[in-house]
Amino acid sequence: MDRRAFISTLGGGLLAASLGAEAQPVGTTYRVGLLWPGGAPPSPLRMEALRKGLLDAGYVEGQNVAIDVRHAETAERLYELAAEMVRSKVSVIVSFGDLGPKMAQKATKTIPIVAATDDFIGAGLVTSLGRPEGNTTGVNILSPELSAKRLSLLKEMLPKLSRVAVLWDPVNPSQLIATQNAAKSLAVKLQVFEIRGRDDLAKAFQAARKGRAEALNVFASPLLSSLQQSIRDLAASHRLPAIYQWREHAEEGGLVSYGPSLLEVWRQTAVVVGRILKGAKPGDLPIEQPTKFEFVINLKTAKVLGLTIPASLLGRADEVIE
Repeated sequence: MDRRAFISTLGGGLLAASLGAEAQPVGTTYRVGLLWPGGAPPSPLRMEALRKGLLDAGYVEGQNVAIDVRHAETAERLYELAAEMVRSKVSVIVSFGDLGPKMAQKATKTIPIVAATDDFIGAGLVTSLGRPEGNTTGVNILSPELSAKRLSLLKEMLPKLSRVAVLWDPVNPSQLIATQNAAKSLAVKLQVFEIRGRDDLAKAFQAARKGRAEALNVFASPLLSSLQQSIRDLAASHRLPAIYQWREHAEEGGLVSYGPSLLEVWRQTAVVVGRILKGAKPGDLPIEQPTKFEFVINLKTAKVLGLTIPASLLGRADEVIE
């Protein structure tokens, strides 16, 4: 390298270091409040993916960022937790689903909110995906479209299917509307059961049995995700073929899953958090979409249920668990 090139390279490096120091003062530790709408904290795998995204953005827990995790099932308690985060002056609030971000927005109009939500527009969180304005941005999971797609996969798996039970968290109305429209075109009757907490599950499955439901579509929501073990157990005991949003649900014994990569969504959300910690305004960051989708079939569960999965579906699956 000649002297001029060396000086140019050195100068560029010093400028980059200077800009980096300006964006993030030495010794600064940012506090990220994670508001989780569920009866238990997020799973270790989800938290690991969140930390990976922060690391990708240059933030390491325990060094320059701290994560404060709070969880609750009810809107009232979530709001209280969000208000506590505001009073403690967190740098960013991260939340998931529709309810958590709504409570965060209720608690603050100034602290940035990064959400991975089922439907930003349908939930009224923003008015534009391209330029959200306000203090909220994040990742749009496309749950209405995907809930309808999962119904069509059930119909393809069970061609004679005519009655499908739906577990629905009423916080997410747009999922139900999209799936009802799909049901009409598929000649399928939906039996819709509102789930507001664990106590609603047993009653829903009993009613589904009385209504002679032939399959189950579990809608996306953090609340329903936190109840997955109970849902899978009840689906197995009632011998109901069920489809879920996240890969982990099929890996843990559910029949089928189709949706975004859960861990990638959490990592992607954390990368957005990193941009805000570096000075970006949430209102200027377009809402992102998932980049990776996964279709998983659990043949072990299919055999227990006495089902033969069509070869056309097996050929399209990202993973077949045998």
